[in-house]
Amino acid sequence: MTQTTVTPTTTTTTPTPSGLRSLYLIRVAFSLIWAALVFATSASLVSADKPTVIAAVLLIVYPLWDVIATLLERRMTGTGSPNRVSTINMALGLATTAGMIIAVFSTIKTALLVFGIWALAAGAIQLAVAIRRRRAVGGQWPMVISGGQSVLAGGMIAATSASATSGLSTVAGYAAFGAFWFLVSVVALSIRGRRVGLGV
Repeated sequence: MTQTTVTPTTTTTTPTPSGLRSLYLIRVAFSLIWAALVFATSASLVSADKPTVIAAVLLIVYPLWDVIATLLERRMTGTGSPNRVSTINMALGLATTAGMIIAVFSTIKTALLVFGIWALAAGAIQLAVAIRRRRAVGGQWPMVISGGQSVLAGGMIAATSASATSGLSTVAGYAAFGAFWFLVSVVALSIRGRRVGLGV
């Protein structure tokens, strides 16, 4: 569900809190399931190891899912800057997916480097979108924090990818923290929605 404002020259659609809540809940579920699968099947893999088939699939699917989620969110938005940003984010996710397909034939070290660079860049985009959206939709402060943490975490994952102790448990933790902040966003949007409904 969207709210559309039509002007003589442009059409702008702002995602509703209910639409974002639904999408965020889907992202929570995906991230938790993905993190659980990594912990259960691949957490012992470290930088010098070669990814197993299961690990390779998980690593490829994660950035690809972000592209799909961005596409779903884009359907809730109209033309203009947010869509241009989402286009950049989708292109980044597709490039990362392609890079990860190559990386998983090498070592966990290479996969972590690709993942870290993507997390840093995607976090910066998420941060920018949340800051721009906070006035129109509200309840975006968790996404601001999450985006900032993604930038820091991505930088750390990339910088330490060659460390002997670095492994896939790191990215599983990253996904779990991301799920937490999406869940906090659902709560924040729900609270805002109730306040608006009550005219507070």
